[in-house]
Amino acid sequence: MKLACIVGARPNFVKMAALVEEIRRRPSVSCTLIHTGQHYSPEMSGAFFEELEMPPPDVSLDVGPGTTISQTAKMLERLEPALAAAAPDVVVVVGDVNSTLAGAIAASKLGLPVAHVEAGLRSFDRSMPEEINRVITDAVSDFLFVSEPSGERNLLAEGVPRERIFFAGNVMIDTLLRFRSKAERSGVLERLGLAAGGYGVVTLHRPSNVDHAASLGGLVAALQQINRRVPVVFPVHPRTAQMLSGSGLDMAGLRAVAPLGYLDFLCLMSRARLVLTDSGGIQEETTILQVPCLTLRENTERPVTVEQGTNRLVGTDPAKIVAAAEEALDSPPPSGRIPELWDGRAAGRILDVLMSHAKTQSKQSLP
Repeated sequence: MKLACIVGARPNFVKMAALVEEIRRRPSVSCTLIHTGQHYSPEMSGAFFEELEMPPPDVSLDVGPGTTISQTAKMLERLEPALAAAAPDVVVVVGDVNSTLAGAIAASKLGLPVAHVEAGLRSFDRSMPEEINRVITDAVSDFLFVSEPSGERNLLAEGVPRERIFFAGNVMIDTLLRFRSKAERSGVLERLGLAAGGYGVVTLHRPSNVDHAASLGGLVAALQQINRRVPVVFPVHPRTAQMLSGSGLDMAGLRAVAPLGYLDFLCLMSRARLVLTDSGGIQEETTILQVPCLTLRENTERPVTVEQGTNRLVGTDPAKIVAAAEEALDSPPPSGRIPELWDGRAAGRILDVLMSHAKTQSKQSLP
């Protein structure tokens, strides 16, 4: 079985790493790894391949920076010859970034089967670019691998045939469990002068939070207030950094640092007293790490992290964020449950399904 695996952004790399590792274990499966170049700086791309023990991409499309539309357009144009040359049996896309959408559309237009890993997640907020990507990717996919029960419910409600939906578990957790012990050996706390359990971590990158000085300023003010209780470490996403530099917002007191590698950031999260984020993946990772997580959004496409995990939706009102942080810091850490099939074996289940399909197709093609 020949696969084409498409990645392009930091969250993709973490998810695809689990699948690439599983493919290595199966001699009958080969993979052409295609990197769109959506994330292209060393700290957001190249370092991740090394840390996650992934081979260099077989194909690099180098789309570089641009608007959502221009990036996606370049990807579509460059994916066509790349996929035609790879001639895969199945094209695998993961997550909900622009590269996911472009990969799914290009493959579908070329008549290639599409497998979407992390299908069915819905925030029901079409103002989120990722929500548009999720809905369209699922609409053109042939294999829909869901990571939590809400994914299956959403797809069935949208009319997707049950036989195309597979509850496989969470590949991001596969990678976390694989590298957790290695991450614990990171020296990031010593480098930043932090004590385990004595600091908070924040990440912000959603357009609704960081693309307007007023909204970002309110969040920064809330973080500065929380910083009076515990040091707040802020690895600054390039998108957020651009707004901060252009708006002149005062970051006094916060420990702003450049984006961290996977192992350093995993270690930083695992030993934090509190995590504040607008990231979907971090909601999942903190659930496994059993670290209190405050999600600075009005909705989440990963409801299992709230229902069973350590995640709490607090919105974007600065006063409510501070109150929720104070409550979390004054309370014992919550003890959430581990969601079903978040066991480190999701990639194996996905490959089992695809290989079973390949065998069936091979038998049907025999005279």
